[in-house]
Amino acid sequence: MSWSERQRRMLEMMGLRVWAPEAAAVPPADEGAAAAVAVAPSAAAETRAEPAVAPRPPASARSLEPVAPPPAATGPRAAPPPEGVVATPVPAPSRERGAGRAALAQMDWTQLREQVAQCRACALCETRKNTVFGVGHERAHWMIVGEAPGEQEDLRGEPFVGPAGQLLDSMLAALGLSRQDGPAERQVYIANTLKCRPPRNRNPEPSELAQCEPYLQRQIELIQPRIILAMGRFAVQQLLGSSEAIGRLRGRVHEYQGVPLIVTYHPAYLLRNLPDKARAWDDLCLALQTLERAP
Repeated sequence: MSWSERQRRMLEMMGLRVWAPEAAAVPPADEGAAAAVAVAPSAAAETRAEPAVAPRPPASARSLEPVAPPPAATGPRAAPPPEGVVATPVPAPSRERGAGRAALAQMDWTQLREQVAQCRACALCETRKNTVFGVGHERAHWMIVGEAPGEQEDLRGEPFVGPAGQLLDSMLAALGLSRQDGPAERQVYIANTLKCRPPRNRNPEPSELAQCEPYLQRQIELIQPRIILAMGRFAVQQLLGSSEAIGRLRGRVHEYQGVPLIVTYHPAYLLRNLPDKARAWDDLCLALQTLERAP
C-alpha cells in the first residue's frame, strides 16, 4: 500500500517506519483514506522499546494515537428497565430528616415540642444532651429570639440560663417583664434559632440553621407575638435574611411576617462589651414604644 510523503513523516514521528521497495515510485494517495501499515521487522523491534526522548506529535498526528478502552465495570450489572418504564435513580442513604413544613404547620405546642425532642435532621443530635425548645408564655406579647444554646442551656434544656440569661432577666425586669410570672402582656417567650448546642459553642452552620428554621417559624405562628426582639447576629440573619452588622440594623423598626422586630445585641456580647449596654437599653425602650403605639 502506498503512502504520501506527509503520511510517512507523521508515522515516523510516531516511531513507525514504513517499508517500501527502493525502486518503487510513490503514487499520490488520498490523505483522508484509512490504510494498513506494513512495518519492517527491524522497525517492529524498535517500537517495543521506549525511545530516550520521544517528540510530541502535532495535533493532526495525535488523532491517530490509540485510545485505551474504559475499564470494565465491576460487580453485577443491573438489568435494564422494561420498555416504556423510566428508571428512577435510588438516592444514597441519608440522615433521618425532620418533619416537613406542611406537617409542622398543623402541629400544636405538644406535637411541636415532641418533634423537636426527637429531631435528628442534622449532626447536632449526636452531641447534644437536651434539646432547648423554649420557655415562657405561649401567647406572650413579647418574643425574644437568641442564637444557639450554650453549655448550661444544653444541660438544663432551657434558653438563657447562664450569666447571659441572668443579665437578660435583669433587662426584662427593668421593663416590668418576666419569662414566668404575670399575664401574657407582661411575659415573654424566649426561643433560639438552634434547638441543639453546637459542639464547643462554635458558630452555627448554615445547614443547621436551615434545619431548625421551620421549628422557629412554627413557634412564632403559635405565639403570634406583638413584638419580636432579635438578639445577636445569627438571630438577626435568620429572621431578617441580612448579613449587615447589628450596629447598622439597630435603632429602627424592622418586620418579620408583619410583626415589628427590633435588633439588639446578645446578652453574652454585652457581658464582654459593657459600654454597649446603654445601646441595648435604648433598643428595649424602642421595642416598648413600638408596642405601645401598635393598634
